[in-house]
Amino acid sequence: MTWLTWRQFRVQALAGLAGLALLAAYLVHLGLAIRGGDDAYRSRCGAGGDCARALAQYLGDYQNTLLYLAGLLALVPALLGMFWGAPLVARELETGTHRLVWNQSVTRTRWFTVKLLVVGVATIAVSGMASLLLTWAASPVDRLAGDRFSTIVFGARNVAPVAYAVLAFTLGTVVGLLVRRTLPAMALTVLVFTVVQFVVPNVVRPHLMPPVTVSRPMTADAINEARGLGSITGGPVVKGLTVPGAWVSGTSELRTADGRPLAQDRFDHCFRDPPRTGATGTFGDTAVCLARLDLHVVLSYQPDRRYWAFQWLESAIYLALAALLAGYGRWHVRRRVS
Repeated sequence: MTWLTWRQFRVQALAGLAGLALLAAYLVHLGLAIRGGDDAYRSRCGAGGDCARALAQYLGDYQNTLLYLAGLLALVPALLGMFWGAPLVARELETGTHRLVWNQSVTRTRWFTVKLLVVGVATIAVSGMASLLLTWAASPVDRLAGDRFSTIVFGARNVAPVAYAVLAFTLGTVVGLLVRRTLPAMALTVLVFTVVQFVVPNVVRPHLMPPVTVSRPMTADAINEARGLGSITGGPVVKGLTVPGAWVSGTSELRTADGRPLAQDRFDHCFRDPPRTGATGTFGDTAVCLARLDLHVVLSYQPDRRYWAFQWLESAIYLALAALLAGYGRWHVRRRVS
C-alpha cells in the first residue's frame, strides 16, 4: 500500500522537489547576501558612523524582498492542500479506483491512513525545509527589524508554516473525501483555508496569552510617532503606536484624565481646525491641540520574549485541528464511503 501510494504521488512529489530546489538556491544566495550586508552595516556603525542611517539602509535593502518571500511561503500550505491534499482521495473516488484496492484485502481505514501518512510526511518535509531556509536567510534582518510578530513574518518563520501545511493538506484530503470531485474539492480547500488564515491571526492569536497593558500619555511627541489619527468613521483613535521589543495587539480610543472616552466634537475640533501654533511633526498643530487635553491610551501588548510560546501554541491549534480532521476522515471512510 505504501509503494502504491508513492507511485500515485510521485509526479506531484517531483514537482514539489523541483520547486523546493529552486527556492533553496535563491534563499541560500539571498541569505549570504544578507549576511554580507549585515557585516557592512556593523562596520559602518562601529566606525563611529551614523548607525541609524546605516540600519535604515540595510533594512531597506532587504525587508521588502523578505516580505514578498514571506507572502510566497504563505501560499505554500494552500498549494499543498489544493494540489496534494484535495486530489489524494477525491480522484480515486471520482474514478472508482478505490474499489480495486479494497478488493485486494486492504481495509478502508488502512487505505486512507497510509495515503494520509505518506503524503503528509512529504508535506512536512517540503514546508519545513522552505520555512527553515527562509528563517535562516532572514535571521539577521529579523533580529534588527523587531517585527517577528507581524502577521506575514510570523506565519513564514520557524514551526508555524509546517503546522499550517499539515492542516491545509489534511483539510484538502477530508474535503476531497466528502465532495468526491477533484476540482470542487481543490477550490473549496483554498476557500476554507484562506478563511482560517484570516481568522486565526486577527481573532485568535491576540488572545492566546493574556496581554500586558500599560497607560501611555498622549503628548505631542507621542501623537507624532503614530501612523494615523481617526478611524474610518472619524472616531477619536490613534493608530500605529509601538512599544519597544513588543507586539502591540490593541490600542484603546483616546481617553481623558478621568478615563472617559474623548468626546467626538473635541477630537473633531483638534483634527479639523486646531489653533495655529506653527508646530512641526507629522500631525503638527493637531498633535499640540490634542496634547493640551491631557489624554492617554491603554496599550495591550505581547513582549517579544513570548514569541516562541505563540509559535508553539498556534502550531498546536493547527495540528489539533488536523488531527480532528484526520480522525473524522478515518471514521467517514469506514462508515460512509461505498
